[in-house]
Amino acid sequence: MMLNDHPSQRSYNRFRRALKVGLIPWNRFTSRGSENVPATGGCVICANHSSFLDPPVVGVGVSHRQVRFMARDTLFKGRFMSWFMPAIGVIPLDRTRGDISALRSAIQSLKSGAVIGLFPEGTRSPDGNFQEPKGGVGFLIAKSGVPVVPAYISGTFQSYPKGARFIKPCKISITYGPPIAPAEVAALAEEDDGYAKIARLVMSRIAALKAQ
Repeated sequence: MMLNDHPSQRSYNRFRRALKVGLIPWNRFTSRGSENVPATGGCVICANHSSFLDPPVVGVGVSHRQVRFMARDTLFKGRFMSWFMPAIGVIPLDRTRGDISALRSAIQSLKSGAVIGLFPEGTRSPDGNFQEPKGGVGFLIAKSGVPVVPAYISGTFQSYPKGARFIKPCKISITYGPPIAPAEVAALAEEDDGYAKIARLVMSRIAALKAQ
């Protein structure tokens, strides 16, 4: 049973199970460290981003919590997507402007006990390498005051990079690292350019997982 129920949880659970059934045989999917994601309370999971497969991978790797995501509002177009995205709890984000409403919604969800998956790089990497993180992620993390779990995803770029038409049967794995405590984030937030420093801290923890 998952905690911190959200109205979208039933649809999310069905979708997660279906994805897992596909990822395990096709991509030999493995996950480790999911116990680092708190069993209760708000939490942010931050991962590297190089493929459309990354959000499903982050969610499939955690069996005891529903992971919600923020996605650009253009992905909500069409009859199916306009139903599907809200049905699994995705929060729409207008990237053409500073979408304060979406940020407030995410922060409130985190304070209410939700788990939200974020990608500090903002967009998919064109070559699979890490990109400079966005300061907006640091702002959201600082204002929410919840633990941040870094996660490193391997194999999604090889399996389904930007522009690909088919998912290749490459091995995919995800590793969740120890949480970054809210106190560590709060200390950085007080410094000059604090939000950018928070974002870089998160990316450094993701890079450390890759090095392992």
